[in-house]
Amino acid sequence: MADNEIRDVFIAGLRNAHAMENQALSIMKPQLSRIENYPEVAAKLEQHIRETEGQITRLEEVLDGLDEDHSTLKDMALSFTGAMAAMGHTMAGDEILKNSFANFAFENFEIAAYKSLLTVADAGGFAAATTALQSNLAEEQAMAKWLDTNLAAVTQKFLLLREGGATAKV
Repeated sequence: MADNEIRDVFIAGLRNAHAMENQALSIMKPQLSRIENYPEVAAKLEQHIRETEGQITRLEEVLDGLDEDHSTLKDMALSFTGAMAAMGHTMAGDEILKNSFANFAFENFEIAAYKSLLTVADAGGFAAATTALQSNLAEEQAMAKWLDTNLAAVTQKFLLLREGGATAKV
């Protein structure tokens, strides 16, 4: 593959990652506003929202370094779909569980995207982007690990609250 083709793939991947991170924010922020009975989940979401905002900044810096912009259209489209996905779970009696499943799946999607971007960066000689992409990957892996480790505890707490008659506010 020619260098310019690899660059095109890399730019498209960076733009997709930027939009993906905006989508993540549009998923997490509504969840955070509804969490009342799970302070440990709320704290982790708050932390990851800050990390995600940093990831967006890193991606913008990588794109700027390549004299490229992010795609506003992709950002808007994926933010909208993320907001709709988050809203879809609000009507469920087991919203916290559905959100936990969806968050775990999304984190793994992000992990795959960053692993792919790192491979393209290596193939195209975009070493300047590696540190930012590795930082984003590490944060996504940490969030996925936390979600994986805490799913049983969240589920058990849900069952206890449900048994006690607690409803709504996740």
